[in-house]
Amino acid sequence: MYIIEGNIGAGKTTFLKMIDKFLPYVKIVDEPLNSWNNKSHGASLLSNFYSDTERWAFTMEMFTLMRRVQEHIREQIKCDQYVVMERSIYSGYYCFALNSYEQGFMNDLEWEIHKQWFNYLVNEKCAHPKGFIYLKTTPKIAYERTKKRNREGEEIIPLSYFQQIDKQLEQFLVKKQGLTEGLEATPVLILDCDQEFEASETRKKQLIDQLEQFFAQTKKFIPPEKEINERNQTHIL
Repeated sequence: MYIIEGNIGAGKTTFLKMIDKFLPYVKIVDEPLNSWNNKSHGASLLSNFYSDTERWAFTMEMFTLMRRVQEHIREQIKCDQYVVMERSIYSGYYCFALNSYEQGFMNDLEWEIHKQWFNYLVNEKCAHPKGFIYLKTTPKIAYERTKKRNREGEEIIPLSYFQQIDKQLEQFLVKKQGLTEGLEATPVLILDCDQEFEASETRKKQLIDQLEQFFAQTKKFIPPEKEINERNQTHIL
């Protein structure tokens, strides 16, 4: 399992479509955006989070943690060799939830609850990925792309939020600050995605070539942890 990470508007969806087109042996697992865009109880959870972050941060982070763990376990049970998932339980914790806590949107008790659930689920249920694919994009460019695509709920996100998430991504995937031993050793492919690649065949080829090299280099990577066999027998939450 590989995981694609990046800021809001980094180009993850476009990149996944490109993988699907040029690397048919790779299985794509999209981020379950419909889950937090669901309006069955009024405004979507995502819209509520962006409009009143302090009120909805804990609810949002716990819900996304639950859904991402479900998908992670579902995919690790299948044991497909080449799976690329969009975002993960790891960026959910080390970037988005941590940022909410540091910005004061979650209090100490809420953060402690989230942290304990994350540690339990990651250590007991979820095997580490073979690698991360980090679409590195400057916050200003990610901000402009998000405005351009005009996805519901995102129109009110300030530039400062993109800057905060960019900082957390750098600490998580580049500096690897505060990670567990197994996760700290997980390889990271950093791709410069400031340049638009959707309409450039040359750039697409460059990115695909880098990705295939990364697959070849990490094919036999085994995280330095004791992988629990029972994880593959775990019931999906």
